Amino acid sequence: MTSTPILSPEDLAALPTSERIRYRLVQAGRRHHANDNIAEFIEAGELDQLQAEVQARMQSVLEALVIDTDSDHNTQDTAKRVAKMFLKEVFAGRYAPPPPVTEFPNAERLNELMIVGPITVRSACSHHLCPIIGKVWIGLLPSEHSNLIGLSKYVRLTEWIMSRPQIQEEAVVMLANELQERVQPDGLAIVMDADHFCMHWRGVKDMDSTMTNSVMRGSFLKDATLRAEFLALMKQKG
Repeated sequence: MTSTPILSPEDLAALPTSERIRYRLVQAGRRHHANDNIAEFIEAGELDQLQAEVQARMQSVLEALVIDTDSDHNTQDTAKRVAKMFLKEVFAGRYAPPPPVTEFPNAERLNELMIVGPITVRSACSHHLCPIIGKVWIGLLPSEHSNLIGLSKYVRLTEWIMSRPQIQEEAVVMLANELQERVQPDGLAIVMDADHFCMHWRGVKDMDSTMTNSVMRGSFLKDATLRAEFLALMKQKG
């Protein structure tokens, strides 16, 4: 494998913003797939520069689609809108650092089943960048020796993970890994049910199908009774 040449600060500064960020990622040996977070490799002010670069390239896409953005008042600012949407809204989970999560001790040594959800999630299929919209339920069996996190933090962490181009199977695993690392529970269960607009909007154009998948860890994987209780309560919550 050919190694990336070391650039001087001057040569690095002369590169487009996307290339500077990519250079840091490659030098660090860090993966930068569609669903990876790269916030630590973006320096102050570069996100706005990257947005301007995406805007210029999106304008080229519109021109390649033979859309006259000069005379079409509906698309004159489309490239700007799309660039902002990608970097600071629907794909913000790639470019923003993780949300702060306050932990507090499990003083009462709670180890009973708790369920958070349904959490509305919005993501995008990394194959076609079409929306994925659905619900997530999180089941947790806390360890009496580990810390707890506030209820809203589950929602914020879920949004952070899901706000990236994804495939649903990987997104649920990434969320499970994040919660496992932070909370270290005795058991963790996540179920996601979502509409995929790459099926609704294109392809087979099936408007009724959804995709449901789950991750079960620890006690939820070993204890069929606990798993059944979680799934039953999840259905009751809608």
